Amino acid sequence: MIVGAVVALILLIDQLTKVYIKTHFAPGESVSVFGDWFVLEYIENQGMAFGTTFGNKMWHKLALSIFRIIAIVGICYYWFQQAKEGVKREFLLAIGLILAGAAGNLIDSMFYDFIFPYDPCMGFNHLEGSGVVSDCGFFGKIETRHTGFLLGNVVDMFKFQANWPTWMPFIGGKDVFPAIWNLADASISIGVGMIFIRQRAYFPEKKARRKRRSKKVAPALSDESQEEPVS
Repeated sequence: MIVGAVVALILLIDQLTKVYIKTHFAPGESVSVFGDWFVLEYIENQGMAFGTTFGNKMWHKLALSIFRIIAIVGICYYWFQQAKEGVKREFLLAIGLILAGAAGNLIDSMFYDFIFPYDPCMGFNHLEGSGVVSDCGFFGKIETRHTGFLLGNVVDMFKFQANWPTWMPFIGGKDVFPAIWNLADASISIGVGMIFIRQRAYFPEKKARRKRRSKKVAPALSDESQEEPVS
């Protein structure tokens, strides 16, 4: 119940943040949060986390959204099974963070095309090769994305504006993290990071089984070494 409440809170804040950005920011508008290094900048992406793209056909976007639905169902099932087995609350929280992030971005794709006005001429709605042509006046006819249920964009807004020191080879002067992201992306990343870093604590049974196997093998090897050769 505690972990579920945390997950619900994250999902709520994620959606409130996105709705606020959609209703108070113009596309591309940027507002400083902490100096010049952390800003809010309104952008949308058509693909996966951190603005990565997945293709230009309708079935590409549908496949991504359907995959998210299947993943969410699978995560929910695994989450409840682990809760029944009495695993660490921290592990349930890590799974819940991944669940909240996946659900948060899925909600955008499912409903935002119906809730908010759609402007095909905005840059983040352009999609070369889609086959959907929109008349953008001065800019002429432009191919734009498909719209509808499970086809909507995901809203992003958080951006770091920091650069690696110029003296560093290969990456000197480049952005530390160029992608624009949202709370759902961060939630998924934190959950995955927790599982990766704390896997020994989350899966103690596997570790215990390995120890029991090693204890069984050690005496057997010791007995074999003490056997006298057959004359």
